[in-house]
Amino acid sequence: MNDTTPVPATLDAGHLQELRRGTVVLASLLALRTPGYGYALLEHLADAGVDVDANTLYPLLRRLESQGLLTSEWNTDESRPRKFYRTSAAGESLAGRLLDESRRITDALVRLSEGEAS
Repeated sequence: MNDTTPVPATLDAGHLQELRRGTVVLASLLALRTPGYGYALLEHLADAGVDVDANTLYPLLRRLESQGLLTSEWNTDESRPRKFYRTSAAGESLAGRLLDESRRITDALVRLSEGEAS
């Protein structure tokens, strides 16, 4: 059965946002295995195909740091100080578990989309 009824744009956007929400956490933890600051992370994620708004990313970085999943330090060597983030050991552990779960879910969705799951 192939229903081609269009989905209202607001409904579509809401579901896409919901799907992306957890992906941004995982993508940030993976990307920050190499230290980076907020704006560079925004660009790195966008280049990788993970679009996130700055108004979403900066509070997320602060939350992940407060949860012990990221560490940070200020670089004052340049004219404009920048806060660099790095994935902590706890963040590495969580990223591994989230990545495993993401792969499991992706595999299940592929099986469902191909009609293989019963």
